[in-house]
Amino acid sequence: MLCLAMCRYDRAGTRAKTIDLASPNGQIKVTVTPGDKIYYTISGNNTDLLTRNYLALNLRTGKLGENPKLTGTKKTKGDETIKPYMPIKFSTVRSVYNDLLLTFKGDYSVEFRAFDDGVAYRFITTKKGDVEVLNEDFAINFPEDYLLNLQQANGFKTSYEENYSHISSAGWKAEDKMSTLPVLIDTKKQYKILISESDLSDYPGMFLKGNGANGATGTFAKTPLEFGPQGDRSQRILKEADYIAKTTGTRNFPWRYFVITSNDKQIPENTMTLKLAAKSVIGEPTRVKPGQASWEWWNDAAPYGPDVNFVSGYNPDTYKYYIDFASKFGVKYIVMDEGWAKSTTDPYTPNPKVDLKELIRYGKTKNVDIILWLTRLTVHNNMDLFKTFHEWGIKGVKIDFMDRSDQWMVNYYENVVKEAAKNQIFVDFHGAFKPSGLEYKYPNLVSYEGVRGMEQMGGCIPDNSVYFPFMRNAVGPMDYTPGAMISMQPEAYRAARPNAASIGTRAYQMALFVVFESGIQMLADNPTLYYRNLDCTQFITSVPTTWDETKAR
Repeated sequence: MLCLAMCRYDRAGTRAKTIDLASPNGQIKVTVTPGDKIYYTISGNNTDLLTRNYLALNLRTGKLGENPKLTGTKKTKGDETIKPYMPIKFSTVRSVYNDLLLTFKGDYSVEFRAFDDGVAYRFITTKKGDVEVLNEDFAINFPEDYLLNLQQANGFKTSYEENYSHISSAGWKAEDKMSTLPVLIDTKKQYKILISESDLSDYPGMFLKGNGANGATGTFAKTPLEFGPQGDRSQRILKEADYIAKTTGTRNFPWRYFVITSNDKQIPENTMTLKLAAKSVIGEPTRVKPGQASWEWWNDAAPYGPDVNFVSGYNPDTYKYYIDFASKFGVKYIVMDEGWAKSTTDPYTPNPKVDLKELIRYGKTKNVDIILWLTRLTVHNNMDLFKTFHEWGIKGVKIDFMDRSDQWMVNYYENVVKEAAKNQIFVDFHGAFKPSGLEYKYPNLVSYEGVRGMEQMGGCIPDNSVYFPFMRNAVGPMDYTPGAMISMQPEAYRAARPNAASIGTRAYQMALFVVFESGIQMLADNPTLYYRNLDCTQFITSVPTTWDETKAR
């Protein structure tokens, strides 16, 4: 009986040692059982939540985690104080955890961390030279039929803007659509579980798919090797490798984490991505300032009314009108979307009909700076543009149409923010995957889209958006572009640019500025409408974009 209490058995019937790691408050526990695989079970208050899960890293030279030989076990405690440069949720975060490092024969380790609000693990390898990762096993099993809240994509090419779906875990079949991260699990009893990743670098982002047996597994895009043309803003993948990553053999792999809570309000308050992210490699980019921005695309640059004594459109007079509006209400930036350059492929030649240099000069007299929109392909082909933009006086860029998270694209993100940081320019990614820690390694990365935001017009409904504080925004900053001044009910929605409108109420739109978090927060609507609704505008522009403390009620 004593042996049964202390030991478990692997599938081959071999007695396997179990190692327990509890959270500092003892409420959450992960039990690791190295057998034919590295198994682990996650429990809360002595109730199993995810059972007989296993992990492995399949290299060209062998599978790490298959018939593992444990050579060392080390437990430590951590207590860190983190002060993020861009405090989206908190200006000070205390990270308290218990750590378990399992070292295995074959030059690799698996590190588990238990926090009071969750569990995380990662692989660590110490192999010479480069390694090719053919695949990674992330396998979890649900002991009961759970409710899964997912963003299901048609494939690895996605803008991460699909509506959420809500399905039974037992009914998620292997042939069904896979899901992006994060995934929110409702155990339908005491706990909610949010799954995502952090410290993602030189490695593809993870998706989840059902296994048809009340469980889920990770899946990853292969590394692209050759590209072909696909319009002026993207590329087609012509050839893929048979591996998901080729990377250095001595490294830390991304953290896979589970936020676990019996109190829903702790999900939007969580800072797990931050606690597991790499520390800043650029120090504090003091010239990078969070703030609000007036944006012309959603309302098609179409101010009107008795105070508009010019022909509105994408021209200098209209942009000066936006700058004047921003200056009046203390808004730091305006965004100049597609059309500021003579062509989308040439970022060095401004559109003469817009007169960018004059607008930069005029903006500085009004304490308003400019953010420029670019396509991903244009930036890739012109990585020296950040130096030019800095010389012009541009403060930030909005880069669009990444639409992938394979290893090549993950590296593209990091290369972009690194080059931008050298020139004190901040970055807002659109058509982007979810935050995965890069925003803390390079704090000049102020926001990501990767959400079904208001640009979807009638396709952006409150019933879907209500999940964002508990899913998308729970893992990092989110550029949703709120601020509509025309509100409609779904059955009556008939709006389109320039007379754009949102579904919901005006109070709902105003509340989004408090609830939704982004280092650059857009005022998406027409300045004409903001002038006509001064009480709303005064409230919106009084809301900060960064916060000392976040409390859900």
